[in-house]
Order: sequence, then C-alpha cells, then structure tokens
Amino acid sequence: MSRGHSFPASEETTMHDHRRLGRELGLFDTDPLIGAGLPYWLPDGATVRRTLEEYIRGVERRAGYRHVYSPVLGKRELYEISGHWSHYSQDMFPPMELGGEEFVLRPSLCPHHALIYRSRAHSYRELPLRMAELGGMYRSELSGVLGGLTRVRSIQLNDAHIFCTVDQVAGEARAALELIRRAYDALGIRPARFRLSLPGQGGKYVADPALWERSAALLTEVLDSSGVAYEAVEGEAAFYGPKIDVQIADEAGRESTLSTVQVDFHQPERFDLRYIGADGARHRPVMIHRSVIGSVERAVAHLVERHGGAFPGWLAPAQVVVLPVSDAELPQAVQLVERCAERGLRAEVSGPEHGTLGARVRAARLVPYQAVIGAREAAGDAVALRLRDGRRVDALPAGELLDRVGALVGAFSTDLWDENEDAGRPVHDLG
Repeated sequence: MSRGHSFPASEETTMHDHRRLGRELGLFDTDPLIGAGLPYWLPDGATVRRTLEEYIRGVERRAGYRHVYSPVLGKRELYEISGHWSHYSQDMFPPMELGGEEFVLRPSLCPHHALIYRSRAHSYRELPLRMAELGGMYRSELSGVLGGLTRVRSIQLNDAHIFCTVDQVAGEARAALELIRRAYDALGIRPARFRLSLPGQGGKYVADPALWERSAALLTEVLDSSGVAYEAVEGEAAFYGPKIDVQIADEAGRESTLSTVQVDFHQPERFDLRYIGADGARHRPVMIHRSVIGSVERAVAHLVERHGGAFPGWLAPAQVVVLPVSDAELPQAVQLVERCAERGLRAEVSGPEHGTLGARVRAARLVPYQAVIGAREAAGDAVALRLRDGRRVDALPAGELLDRVGALVGAFSTDLWDENEDAGRPVHDLG
C-alpha cells in the first residue's frame, strides 16, 4: 500500500509544516539539478493538484467563463506595453535573445488575455466577457525567500479576466467574491481577513490619480455591499490598480494572499481595447482581474497545513482503502476497487501482506473511507465502513457505499458521511 504513513504521537500535536508533510506523504519534492523554487509533483500530489484544477475549471464553466490557453513566453515589447517591464522587471527573468528579438518568461497572464480580447471585434451584447486560464507564469524570486510551495519560481495560476462595461464592474466583482466563498467552503478553509489594497508612496504605480480613485471607489462599493469586514492598506496595490486581497493565515499567524479581485482601467487603455456600444460608437471596456484560488502551489501548501494531509474526501489522493480481513476476501476487495474506479472514485487495496487489520487501519488513517471486508461481508456483497474521523458504520451493501460516497464527492462536500440517510442504521463514534 502506498500510503502507510505514521508519525510519532509527539509530531501529531505539533504545527503542520507543508514542506515536511509534503515529503513524508509523497506529495512533492525538489532536486538541486532542477533548481530551487522549482518543485516537482509526485503521483499523490499530482492527483491533489489535478483534482483541484478540475474543480476550479468546473466552477468557472458553470459561472459563464470560457477557458483559453496562451504561451508562457512573450516578446519584451508586450510587457513594455502592459507596464510590467517598467514597474515589475525586477521580478522577471532576464530576456532571451532569439533571431534578433527578446523574449521573456511571462510574470503574469493578463497581457496575453488582453491580446486575445483584442484579436476579435466585440459588441456590448457580448459583455461581460469572462476569460479564464489555469496557466504557468514565472517570477525571479531570490533564493533566500524560496520555501516549499509558498514561494516558488514556476507558478501555476488560476487566473481570469472579465472584460465589461463600467456599469457591470460592481456586479462582476461581487460574483467573483461569491465564487471565492464557495471554493473556500468546498476546500474547508477560511479567510483570515479581507484587505482593500491601495497604492502607497513611491514610483511603482501607474500615474493616473483619476483612474485610481475611480477603481478604489468601485471596490469599496463591492466590499460594503457584500457585508464583509475589511481594512484598507496602502502600499499593497498592483502597479496598475487597487485590489481586494483575500488573506489566509497559517497556524503561526503568518498571512499571505490567496485570492484577489482587481479593477484595471490601465491595461485596456494601453492595449487600446474596444467594444461597440448600443450607440454604434467604440467604447473602452474595464478589465477585472480575478483569481479564486490564486496559485495552485500556494493553495495546496495551505490545504496541507490546514488539514494535516487529511484532505476533504473529494480531494484526497486515495478516497477509499479496501481492507480484506484475510486472503480469502481479496477477490471481493479487488472487485470493489474496480467498481470504485467505474464511479470515478480513487480506491486501492491494502491486503494482509501489509500487516494486521489494526496496523493497516492505522497506516490508512488519512484516507477518508476504510471499507473492511470479512467473511460475512464477502458473502453478502457488503462492507463494514470505518470513517477517517473514527466513526464506524454497520455493514451496508457495497452498492450503497458507492452511491453515498459518490454523492458526497460529487457535491464537493467536506462532510464524510450524511447520517440523515442512515434510517436507523447505527453510526458509532469511537473517538
């Protein structure tokens, strides 16, 4: 079995460190030959990452977003137009010369999306146009600040840009905040605080006071109407506009930004973006930058630390571990794993060759569902279910187990079991 992880009792009471757990649970690792800040994902970590990406793409599709792909390289001129080169070049990798031209690893997806928008004519009837991509970008972080998945040089960003009219900005920004709230519920995490990030002193910001004031007023309206407590902080804005930052905190209280909603009047002007209005004239759209879970790397790091590796059932690398009591029940165990796979559930067998039943239960302590099959269960196509939180469910038909686990997983629920459906079947709390 691939998940026979156990920790000394003293470790279980200490603060979770995603770097330690990530290696011990076989989620990710690094190698000096690849380089600092460039982690690779092991099979279980890749499963968590892929499942998270599929979840967020589904959420976006249902919310009316259309997905695109764009290259991770662009000409230096692209980032000169967007303003990244003059305001952000210290965080970018040096240009690469090719055929007399300079190319840069992108530090952001927004210039590419602006060009995709500009490639076609647009009517006001198409707006808001919601464009999303889960794409790579690169930051030239110094070695001293790199750590685990939270500060990396290669970033997979859940990014989206909404092109809309000024009158649509507030509604679209509120809808983005609602997507963030729903995603946090599904992931079992909570924000530490909401921050209205405004410009500070210095030259890193685009100089256009009127546009800054207009953008800040729109975001303030969104926060006030959403009823969330927030604080305004100077010096944390993007170079092109203010933003709403959703802050998360680790167990030591250290904060970082996971999700953002930003209003941008600057780049639509720099790229001369237009749409044809109801009056037949050309108008400038507003660009809302929106990220529900931010970088996949930082999101997974926070999830590892928040849950200690015991991910919500829909996100767990293995969702069901099947435990035959003896070799005699092994055929039924293998068949149940195959039935799980047909339902899209991730399952594996941990047979007697891995130790006593008690030892196998302890080794699989992070797996949400432990399906025990003894002689009685094998004879009746049933399982005795143990939940990760210590509860036990009396024997139930294997088909019912698959239906109920599949329903919870399909709903992206953080609940392990719906006791309202037990109809008199005892659920024992052994905690």
